[in-house]
Amino acid sequence: MGIRAIVVDTAGTTTDLNFIEDVLFPYSAKELAGFLEANQHNVLVDNCICDVQDIALEPDADLARVTEILLQWIAEDRKATPLKTLQGLIWKQGYANGEFKGHIFPDFIEALASYKQQGLRVYSFSSGSVEAQKLLFSHSDAGDLTEQFNGHFDTRTGNKRFKQAYCNIVNTISLSPKQILFVSDVLEELKAASEAGLNVVQMVRETNQRTGDFKTISSFSELTVD
Repeated sequence: MGIRAIVVDTAGTTTDLNFIEDVLFPYSAKELAGFLEANQHNVLVDNCICDVQDIALEPDADLARVTEILLQWIAEDRKATPLKTLQGLIWKQGYANGEFKGHIFPDFIEALASYKQQGLRVYSFSSGSVEAQKLLFSHSDAGDLTEQFNGHFDTRTGNKRFKQAYCNIVNTISLSPKQILFVSDVLEELKAASEAGLNVVQMVRETNQRTGDFKTISSFSELTVD
């Protein structure tokens, strides 16, 4: 029973963390107030605003206060679903306007074509929304890569550091855990995936990166799939 699907993390694994921190986060912070003001009556945006009020335990927070809370969450890199949803919508605007392109590591771009030829399924799992992941891969500096993926998972699947999220992925893609390989740069995510029975490999792109007892690679070119 060999590997039939690969699940990849995004930031630090398939895309440079600096792109997320230095380009995408500042853009969402800069555009947030204007975006909420212009789109507050959109059903999805209104639902996100209500969710922020609920999470912050401030049911009467006005739009200015909601904006303030969200800006704080961006600064903290809070993994809150309404924030990630709103960021995805704002980034969609930025990609459409040509403000930036999605950074993808060249070794992953090359590997994607190889996985397709091998008949492997490929999924991404990120704390960023599914919409944000699709935007990243469809507006990449190598063009539209979305056809190379079989699906995407985000925080609605579960917390990436908890075993249950990976059990949910197993159930969704209908494979046994041992048929799935998860690649991430974050030890806590690898531990959770391993506890769920998945095969795991740590991507180590930085010399100062924390490593543990898991197999490590520094490029997808080093990844062997048996």
